[in-house]
Amino acid sequence: MALSDIEVRAAKPKNGKASMLFDEHGLFLSLPPTGAKLWRFRYKVAGKEKLLALGAYPTVSLKEARARRDDARRLLSEGTDPGADKKRKAIAAKISAANTFRALADEFIDKLE
Repeated sequence: MALSDIEVRAAKPKNGKASMLFDEHGLFLSLPPTGAKLWRFRYKVAGKEKLLALGAYPTVSLKEARARRDDARRLLSEGTDPGADKKRKAIAAKISAANTFRALADEFIDKLE
């Protein structure tokens, strides 16, 4: 049964232990004892079960978490691991951010020294 926004807002870990509230199609809300509310997506690739972090509630709403889950499921149907795709995009962003004139000039000066 699908979660509602009211259930997500009222969710708390049970008895001081980590717990989970399940939505649909692998999406769930992880509730660690610290009080955080973290969206996770559970999926399988090549017979191995994996978890994908989708963000923290309330920064990522229930509707947005479902949209991110649907995007990950679309990638899975295309044969791409969503976790590996997320890592690849993060590395590409880091490389493109370091591709500024200042970074290149600093690297050049370091090589000259």
